[in-house]
Amino acid sequence: MVLISFITIAVFFLIAYASASMGLQSLFGVVVPYIAVAIFFAGLIYKVMNWANSPVPFRITTTCGQQKSLHWLKRERFDNPFTALEVIVRMLLEILLFRSLLRNTNTKIVERRKLIYSTSLWLWLGAIAFHWSFLIVLIRHIRLFTEPTPFFVTVLQDVDGFMQVGVPVYYATSFILIIALAYLLIRRLVSPQLRYISLYNDYFPLFLLLGIAVSGFWLRYIGKTDLTAIKELTMGLVSFNPVVPAGINPLFFGHLFLVSILLAYFPFSKLMHMAGVFLSPTRNLANNNRAKRHVNPWDYPVKVHTYEEYEDEFRDLMKEVEIPVDKD
Repeated sequence: MVLISFITIAVFFLIAYASASMGLQSLFGVVVPYIAVAIFFAGLIYKVMNWANSPVPFRITTTCGQQKSLHWLKRERFDNPFTALEVIVRMLLEILLFRSLLRNTNTKIVERRKLIYSTSLWLWLGAIAFHWSFLIVLIRHIRLFTEPTPFFVTVLQDVDGFMQVGVPVYYATSFILIIALAYLLIRRLVSPQLRYISLYNDYFPLFLLLGIAVSGFWLRYIGKTDLTAIKELTMGLVSFNPVVPAGINPLFFGHLFLVSILLAYFPFSKLMHMAGVFLSPTRNLANNNRAKRHVNPWDYPVKVHTYEEYEDEFRDLMKEVEIPVDKD
C-alpha cells in the first residue's frame, strides 16, 4: 500500500510535468483546476447536506467528567457541557487545539507483564504542527488570488518570515509542514499496530500532501519560477478570464495538478473530518438530559396499552390471585 501510494503520486506529478513541458499548460493550468474546484464544492455541499439531513433523535454527547447534577457536586463545564456557550467553548478547544487528542492516553505492556499508560503528546504535536502550518500556508497563498494583498495576509507573512536572512524569505511553516507530514508518515510506518490497520486511503493523502509541500518548497527555494506569471495565471482563473503566460516552470503545473487532485479527492476522503467535526452530535450537543426532556421529533403515533386499560382487561384474574388493583 505504501509503495503503491507513493508511485501513484509520483506518476501524477510526472504526467503533469511532462505534459506542461510538451505545451499542454492550458490543460493543467486552466481546465483541470476548474474541474477540481467544481468537484470540491459539489462534493462538499452534498456531504454537508447529507449529514445535516440525518436525524439525530437522541442526545448522544460523548462526555468526560461529572455532569451537572446536585449543586454540591463539582461538574466539568467543558468536558460535560450543559449550556450552548459551554458547547461552543468545547468545540473551539477541539477545533483549534485538538484537546481530546492531547488528553488521549496509550497503553503498553512492558517487562514482567506490567501495564503502563503514556500520553499521545508527540502525535498531538505532529497534528497541531501540520494543521496550523497548512492553514498558514493556505492563507499566505491568498496573495496570489487578490490585488491588492489583504493586510492580514501581509501581517501573517511578516510573522511567518521572521527567519528572513536574504531573498527569498524563508517561511517557518514551509519547513514545519514537511517535517510534520514526514513524522505522521514515519509514525504510521514504524508502528506495527498502525501499519497493520493502515489502508491505501490512509497513505494516499499523506503522500499527496507531502508531494504538494515538497514541490511547493522546491519551487520557492530551489527551482524558482516567475511569481509574476503565476499571479497572472491565478488572477485570470478567479476572474474567469484565464491566460497562461509564458515562462512558468513546468514543475509548477505538477504542483498545481497535485493541488487539484487534493481538491477533487477531499470530499470523498477521511479529510472531510474538517467539516464533519462541526456536525458531530457527539460533540455539538449539550448534555442536559437530567434537566430537560428531549422528545424525539421523528416519533410517529403509536397505539399504547395503558395500565388502566390493562387492569380493566384483567381485573378479575388479578383479584383471583390477590394482585392489588386500583379500582375495585
